[in-house]
Amino acid sequence: MFEHDGPYTVNPVSGALGAEISGIDLGAELDDYLVAELRRALLEYGVIFFRDQHLDTDAHKLLAKKFGEIFVHPFFVYGDDPEVVTIVREPGDTRIVGEDWHIDTAMMPEPPMGAIMVAIEVSDYGGDTLFANQYLAYEALSEGMKFLLQDLKAINSDRLVAGPGAATRSANRTTKARTDVGWEETISIHPVVRTHPETGRKSLFVNHSYTVGFAGMSEEESKPLLGWLMDWGHRPEFTCRFRWGKGSVAFWDNRCTKHIAVDDVHNHRRVMRRIQIAGDRPY
Repeated sequence: MFEHDGPYTVNPVSGALGAEISGIDLGAELDDYLVAELRRALLEYGVIFFRDQHLDTDAHKLLAKKFGEIFVHPFFVYGDDPEVVTIVREPGDTRIVGEDWHIDTAMMPEPPMGAIMVAIEVSDYGGDTLFANQYLAYEALSEGMKFLLQDLKAINSDRLVAGPGAATRSANRTTKARTDVGWEETISIHPVVRTHPETGRKSLFVNHSYTVGFAGMSEEESKPLLGWLMDWGHRPEFTCRFRWGKGSVAFWDNRCTKHIAVDDVHNHRRVMRRIQIAGDRPY
């Protein structure tokens, strides 16, 4: 259990991961102690949630910078500020951002360490986000499977979510990915089992949106084991579910969790603002 002396409360939301923190105004200037406490909570729970926050874009960016440099997303079509991704779902959209279980931008040589998302406009129900603990996903594997995976590396690419192959997906949602002729595929090879740089714990590091195969194997050869691992990683006992309200905030550790947006409300507008925080090369 997370122990602290601060004037706030930390309440776990499931047995697997996630905690809701109350009593902290994220829009205020956080001192070094509170920043350290929030980082400690993030490392323990994988994702931390807040309610009824009032974060404009400047305050949102200031908060993110307390935890590292801002990561600029490489393939979304931006508005005026490339450091901010505004994710909009309009009534009539038939696809959404984040509709598959994923680790954010895992095709980058140094994927972001995490992201902070703020709910600007949401429906009264639905549109939840699920998170899955990839420490537990790894730890629950058999010793034989752990041995098999210990030196295995995975090929991660953005061609499933951007570029010409994703044109239909992007065309049917309001928030667009780049599919123009100037887009170039980004590919990185990362270990299937990643060691967290701060906790030292091992976790699975493969996902549906970006992982396309194992290094040294064809994609066809990779499919059986890779597909099993990706689905194994979000078994119910590894997950938590967050219901958004206006002003809700989620801050997740992208190094040891994956997540998915639930597309179950189709007749309401939804606006979310996300800022990602730079990370390091997985090892």
